[in-house]
Amino acid sequence: MDMSGTVLPLANVKVADFSWFGAGPICAAAMGYFGADVVRVESETRVDGLRGVMPFAKGKMSYNVSGYFNNFNAGKWSITLNLNTPRGRELGHELVRWADVFLTNFTPRVIERWSLTYEDLVKVKPDIIAAYQPMQGFQGPHRDFLGFGAVLTPIAGFSHLCGFPNRPPVGLGTNYPDYVINPIHTLTAILAALRYRRKTGKGQRIVLAQVESAACALGPAIMDYTVNGRVQTRAGNRSPYAAPHGAFPCLPNKGAGFMGTDEERWCVIAVYTDEEWDALCRVMGDPEWTHDERFATFRGRKENEDELERLIGAWTSEKTTEEVMESLQAAGVPAMPVLSVPEVFADEHLRARGFFESVSHPVAGISEIEAPHWRMSETPAHIRLPAPSFAEHNNYVFRDLMGLSDEEIAQLEGDGITGPAPNWAVHE
Repeated sequence: MDMSGTVLPLANVKVADFSWFGAGPICAAAMGYFGADVVRVESETRVDGLRGVMPFAKGKMSYNVSGYFNNFNAGKWSITLNLNTPRGRELGHELVRWADVFLTNFTPRVIERWSLTYEDLVKVKPDIIAAYQPMQGFQGPHRDFLGFGAVLTPIAGFSHLCGFPNRPPVGLGTNYPDYVINPIHTLTAILAALRYRRKTGKGQRIVLAQVESAACALGPAIMDYTVNGRVQTRAGNRSPYAAPHGAFPCLPNKGAGFMGTDEERWCVIAVYTDEEWDALCRVMGDPEWTHDERFATFRGRKENEDELERLIGAWTSEKTTEEVMESLQAAGVPAMPVLSVPEVFADEHLRARGFFESVSHPVAGISEIEAPHWRMSETPAHIRLPAPSFAEHNNYVFRDLMGLSDEEIAQLEGDGITGPAPNWAVHE
């Protein structure tokens, strides 16, 4: 139940989040937004690398001020546990006994070393839903390969398709599978498993090989090869189904760039139909070149795309991005400006929709992070807690959720099995 008294869809679902970096924590955070109690398990022996990734809160340096980490872990409790020790592994199993869902994206070797396999966990909690996200799965010759989203994009085929012809692959410029595909595929499977357990009383193991989750997004390109024998490759901003389809230069922002330089401005235009082409021509004032036979058909526009882009770019370069976007949108032509990060943050549409939520963190201070992405009319989600500081909830979780005494908690700290909780670690 949230502060307004609304019973959220995942209320009373308990999640033991043994994941790190991106794919696992984002999945667990989504469950937390909708009412699940999520305990994030961390370790002083190997701190989640995301805690050390910029940007940091201005003027502050600690494990607790990474905007990257804090954006992906809101709504959770954090404990530290050294799973390399027998007692640490025992406590990990005790946390699984408390939980409904276990989640990890560690490699198979680590899962086996820490006794976190499904066979280990069902001995502790027979109806546990155990979700694993090994990069390459549990079977196959590459099961123990290491990697992150930046490695998945090339081996799943994305990088081969990203960039410009006759230039090296550029990839997606970000760990795309971590943010979008892998966590949501895993979340979908967990929700299905929760429904199955509600009907049957049985838990189950979920294995999401991140490479397969990522590669499935290349379905159209794979089908084009298997059915038509075509190997798609890098095409820049162009699309086989549209012409023009690209980013076109607009009037720069004078002095708004780095060190007072002019800031480049661009507007994306995508024309898929003859009706949209006719509308684009009208907005441009039907210049003489638009009546050229080379551009009369879609095939002609594709065959002469270099010249087409040059002519359209000459028109856009004399206008602001807003002028191009507004005139084309009014005519029914898809067009949007290429926004910088500050412009996305200030975007009136995202602001009107409540895309950002203001969160007060005890160390990082007040910041705005992305709100839950699903909008449900009867059970609207929101960020209930800021991302946890390192070991912030040790006392609460070990004492109140797992039943350990204050003396036992102190002994665990002394033995190096848990890290000391900060003085301000208060659970409300």
